[in-house]
Amino acid sequence: MSPGTVHQCKRPILPTYWERVRIPRFRGATARLLLFSSGYFLEKEIESSCARLGWQLLKIVLPKGARCSTAFIEHLLTAAVEFKPDFALTINHLGLDRQGEIATLFEKMALPLASWFVDNPRLILHDFPKQANPWCALFTWNQDTVAPLTALGFELVDYLPLATDTEHFKPGVVGKPAWRSPVSFVGDSMVRPVSKLLNRLKPWPQVLDLARQAASGFASSCAGDSLKFMRTESPALFKLWEELPDPLRRLDLEQFLTWEATRLYRLQRVSSLLPFSPLIAGDSGWRSLLPRGSWKLLGPLDYYRDLPGFYPLSEVNFNATSLQMKGAVNQRVFDVPACGGFLLSDWREQMKGLFEPGKETACYGNVEEIGGLVRHFLNHPDERLKIVSAARNRVLAEHDYTHRMKHMLKTLRRRYA
Repeated sequence: MSPGTVHQCKRPILPTYWERVRIPRFRGATARLLLFSSGYFLEKEIESSCARLGWQLLKIVLPKGARCSTAFIEHLLTAAVEFKPDFALTINHLGLDRQGEIATLFEKMALPLASWFVDNPRLILHDFPKQANPWCALFTWNQDTVAPLTALGFELVDYLPLATDTEHFKPGVVGKPAWRSPVSFVGDSMVRPVSKLLNRLKPWPQVLDLARQAASGFASSCAGDSLKFMRTESPALFKLWEELPDPLRRLDLEQFLTWEATRLYRLQRVSSLLPFSPLIAGDSGWRSLLPRGSWKLLGPLDYYRDLPGFYPLSEVNFNATSLQMKGAVNQRVFDVPACGGFLLSDWREQMKGLFEPGKETACYGNVEEIGGLVRHFLNHPDERLKIVSAARNRVLAEHDYTHRMKHMLKTLRRRYA
């Protein structure tokens, strides 16, 4: 190099954030999961499943109100580039904003976002009109909601039922002596949620009167949701629904019809248990619904701390499913046999894809059958044990939350890898 020659060093061109974050996904044998954390009950099952499957899990805590904030977005962007997740998961769309900015952000990051609905999607997505994009995959616990969600423009919508954590719900958990009972029911009376909706709809007394009259009809109807019921079987109520001043009030009416129908449905079925002196684990609303007698009110039980020890102490655990899920099953269908308890459940159409009817389940079809079936199973303990054993084997083989998470991973890998 001759004297006076100037050597210019070229500065390396650093990749942009978007180049760093848009990486290949699902390259490992296991998964790296970014979980939106809101305190929802299903998070514990997801965490437990990830630990048992050997997945890497990072939780990102949602802000108060479960909507986005600047700090949350910064945390999300940092986690996406540093943790390098294969996908993110939220329950019931929590953490997403109604403008669709968070969903668009996942599209820019080329990071799959899975949203698992375990409650009525319509009551959630009414407030999220701009969510559908190729990087947002929906999973739903209710097979009946797959078609409506697909109609909203989501490209990947998959049926993913509830399950149980067999490490938590297992035989041998010691319960309290006071929990021992021939027949028991765990469930809400629905008095409180119905009352709240009554107050919201008070300015429209004609709507309330007609909705009260229609509730029992919805309970017995084949319509899968309250809006469909109003459209097809209660045109006068549907007209009033259309005339309500805003979408939130219309949703209040849909939910009131659902919860009032559920209240009537449960009350009728639980009343059928009264000759057997049942133990009811639920809210104080039952005192205002049921006549005084030999039944006992235990009060609410903690799902995680109490129920694994409670279910085995009843000879017959009774189930009356919420009418927000007319075709789907709740967690009790899996939890009770997982810990060695016997369940008599209302029949749900989607049950036949999960268990072998008659062999792995005991179900009633209508309220008139309940008394005879309860009496039959109380008098035939060997038959109960046979069903419990078969149902537990099925749960262990197919219905642990690890099975659901593996199915989710397989579905996302097939689409995004």
